[in-house]
Amino acid sequence: MKNLFIMGNPDCGKTAVIIGLALKLKEAGYKVGYFKPVDNGRKTATGKVPGGDAVLMKDVLGIEALLGLINPTRTGPSYLGVYEQDYSLQQIKSAFNEISGDYDVMLVEGAIFPYALSSVGMDSVSLAREFDSRVMNVVKVENDFSLDLAIMYNNYVGCRQAQTAGTIFANVPRALLAKVEGLFRPALADAGYKTLGVIPNRSELSSPTVMEYQETLGGELLVGHENMDRLVEDVVVGAMTMDSALTYLRRAANKAVILGGDRADLALAALETHTSVLVLTGGLYPDVKVLARAGEKGVPVILTYQDTYTVIEMLSQVHRHIKPNDKSGIAIARENFEQYCDFNTILEILGL
Repeated sequence: MKNLFIMGNPDCGKTAVIIGLALKLKEAGYKVGYFKPVDNGRKTATGKVPGGDAVLMKDVLGIEALLGLINPTRTGPSYLGVYEQDYSLQQIKSAFNEISGDYDVMLVEGAIFPYALSSVGMDSVSLAREFDSRVMNVVKVENDFSLDLAIMYNNYVGCRQAQTAGTIFANVPRALLAKVEGLFRPALADAGYKTLGVIPNRSELSSPTVMEYQETLGGELLVGHENMDRLVEDVVVGAMTMDSALTYLRRAANKAVILGGDRADLALAALETHTSVLVLTGGLYPDVKVLARAGEKGVPVILTYQDTYTVIEMLSQVHRHIKPNDKSGIAIARENFEQYCDFNTILEILGL
């Protein structure tokens, strides 16, 4: 049985890469399993924890094992002194051994950050070494520091006596694609590491949906129930004069507009542009004209009792999460992997 540990930072696209790789391996005739030793257990304003990656991959791969085996441990940003009793390396290894026996290949997904749980010896590289896994880094490309991050992570894997597989550069902006191919790839090779893929950014996988905004804020949905799958590609805060606002509203497409419920003029103006959702802060119900126009346009309106600053802070943490019923997202993940990643080299690295 072969193991591959896939790690990366939030919003890098590692789950999409895992989906594409898993489906490609299945197509090649391998029996593929999935394991996520540590999940970040993200919570929303409602206190609910949406179905995570274990739920998704259990559905995608038809895994029969219980979710508690696929994902034995959860964590959070305030875990010390709260969850310590759950952090047993032996428990994780036991779950991995139990679930991995029937598969040709095990894909192991790292936590939200590679360094998470370093204080208890359960960071991604430590776990990969325990599982005798090759480590593949998925790096979101934002600027030239993304290359530095890729080299640093690969260096660190080697320093910890784990086995590096290489790097996939993902969510690459179109403007940086040539630079990644022409500069990043050879620079990584000069450092002694492989580039296993360069995946362009696609808003269908990188942009969160209105539903994910709703889950995070826990606000009241006033209209637009039928369009909760709309993508949110930009955020505009309605804290300016009407004349100033029009420029920003017309420039941004598929946006969320955050404003107080008493700004009926601004809300109506936003509804005449490419707006995915209106988020009304402070618990102020809008003018009936706003709801009527939003209903006509099919634009969801979320009413939340938090102040504007708090809402912006909460929404900055929202990332796109593929769900089991997201057939389009799963298909795009598979297509991206097949088109932009070096599957044959990955097979060779794994010894398949």
